[in-house]
Formats: sequence, structure tokens, C-alpha cells
Amino acid sequence: MTAIPTPTSPRRGIARGGKAIYGAPLGILMLEARFPRIAGDMGNGTTWPFPVLYRVVRGASPEKVVLNGANGLLQDFLDAAADLVAQGAEAITTNCGFLSLFQKELAAHVGVPVATSSLMQVPWVQAMLPPGQRVGLVTVSGSSLTQKHLEAVGVPLDIPREGTESGREFFRVLIKAEKDDMDVDLAEQDVVEAAQRLVQRHPDVGAIVLECTNMPPYAAAVQRAVGRPVYDIYSMITYFHAGIRPRSFG
Repeated sequence: MTAIPTPTSPRRGIARGGKAIYGAPLGILMLEARFPRIAGDMGNGTTWPFPVLYRVVRGASPEKVVLNGANGLLQDFLDAAADLVAQGAEAITTNCGFLSLFQKELAAHVGVPVATSSLMQVPWVQAMLPPGQRVGLVTVSGSSLTQKHLEAVGVPLDIPREGTESGREFFRVLIKAEKDDMDVDLAEQDVVEAAQRLVQRHPDVGAIVLECTNMPPYAAAVQRAVGRPVYDIYSMITYFHAGIRPRSFG
């Protein structure tokens, strides 16, 4: 009779240490806010198909970052990013598109890949469009999105954009912090209507990038309403993460 081979334990090699947390290579810098973060929001852990590390930057309210240009907050974000890397993050992102202002400083400070803003997708999306079409932006605050925000991540200064300031719910809950709860249907309507105004005013818009990291829950509704591809922080960060942890095909 032929002997049945006895299974042996696989050799595991040397395990490397030096960090506090393992298995969550993406670190997310969070603004300090109290509004609800529904599924699809960057600050809801169930949004992501992979583990993430969070770090709230105390004092960095949406109003300070969006309406006041994040004045005086750079060092706080640098310190928080470095703390995430020390914990185990191998790449850093943020939960506000307006933090494009800190892209170069954060990347230089932490020495790992950094993707601060959904705006970083614009050049890539533009390259995919046919001649005669261009990317349009839907942002939480069109009046606050400046040349500096765009230049920091290579976005054309003449990009068509539309904000949600005139809406009934999204802007006042997220930025003005008028209440802790949110009417999700009204918030979705605000984002959709901003996208509709954008394509009505600029018919050459062939794709939309959503600047705000709280907009992914409404991306599908926007796409249905305007009939154009829609990209947001979720599409960008899943791509970003794929480079940190490429899929193994065996």
C-alpha cells in the first residue's frame, strides 16, 4: 500500500514589527463634526470594503476648513497624519475636498502616498472624455472653492462648477452645523439639483466629479438625473487603496 503523506505546517518566515496596528493600511484624517454620517459617507466605516484607520483633527470644523480656508490648521493636520502613519497607515487621505490646499505639505511631511481631495481625479477623468467635452464639479460651496484649491492638485482654473449653498439641507447641516440630524432625501435633492444646474449651464460637461466627501451616498441619483459618469471620493479611494493592496490572482 502507498503511504498517505503527513501534512506539515507551512513555514511563515519572519514577521516584521514596528507599528501599533496592522491590516488597515489606509488612514483617514477627519474633520470634527456632529452631522450624521450615513452609509456611503467617508466617515462611515461600513462604506469601505477594506479596513481603515480614522483620526479626528480637533478644532478642524467644516466651517473653518471650507469657509475660512483651513487657516491655522496645517500643523494640526501634519501632526494627525504623522500619528496615523505611526499607528500603521501606509497611505493618507482626508474627508474634505477643500484640504487639497495641504496636499504637498502632507505628502512631504509623512513620506507615504497622500490623496487629500476628490479633485485630484479631474485630470484623469478629463483624459478619458472625447474631444469637446470637459469635467464639471459639484462642490459643497462653489463660492469658497478658490484658485488655490484647484492649483494645488492640477485642476484647470476654468472648470465649470456648481455649489449646494442655495439648497435647503445639505449645506446648512454640513457646513453651517445648524443641527445634528439631516433629512437625507432633501440632502440628496440639493446635490442632484446642483448637478442639474451644472449641466444646464454647461452642456459640454461630459462627466462630473463630486468634490465633497459626504456626497457619495447621492452619486447614483446624480448619475441617473444627468446621464453622465459621476466620480467621487469613493471611486478615488478604492482606486488609491488598490495600489496599496493589489489583488492577488494566485
